[in-house]
Amino acid sequence: MRVLVVDDEMALADLIAKGLTRQDMAVDVAYRGDHADEFLAVNDYDVVVLDRDVPGMHGDEVARRVAARGGLTRILMLTAASTLSDRVHGLELGADDYLTKPFEYPELVARVRALGRRSVTAVAPVLERGGIQLDTNRRIATRDGRPLDLAAKEFGILETLLRADGRIVSAEELLEKVWDMNVDPFTSAVRVTMSKLRRKLGEPDPIRTVPSAGYAL
Repeated sequence: MRVLVVDDEMALADLIAKGLTRQDMAVDVAYRGDHADEFLAVNDYDVVVLDRDVPGMHGDEVARRVAARGGLTRILMLTAASTLSDRVHGLELGADDYLTKPFEYPELVARVRALGRRSVTAVAPVLERGGIQLDTNRRIATRDGRPLDLAAKEFGILETLLRADGRIVSAEELLEKVWDMNVDPFTSAVRVTMSKLRRKLGEPDPIRTVPSAGYAL
């Protein structure tokens, strides 16, 4: 899952991003609304954690533009404004959920995960194909009942392949969904991580490499 955190409180934004990264999410951070809009124009995010009162471009306008693009990106409005009219207004702008500050971090994670599931399609939190099972809520992976000890990026690649449901996924798409915007597009990270994942999955190799195209389960 790829998430954009938008908040001008840098310490809070970085703390949220660090915590979500520990939950195996690829996270980018913007401290201004206009920067967030630029990121959203070039990257496909599953969820945007959006503070309403950010400089450069108000969070309301960022939300409007996300809704106008008509994509699958979901918005979690994160703000100190807690009145009923504030919440209703935020939802009318295109936000999918609303969380007021201060908040409990486990609730933030749960809401981001729930929105992330809605951003792709209405899929169950447990993904399964060819004996491989992934519980995306509990971050548990097994193959034919055998537990798999996967690192964060390995889990992310496997989740992306499972969600693709047999479709070929390019290395570029894997970089987009599993890594953040700071990754070098010419890196060998996908190839190296894929090799480690295959070793942990064991034989027979369930991942098919399609030359010049990508990978598929």
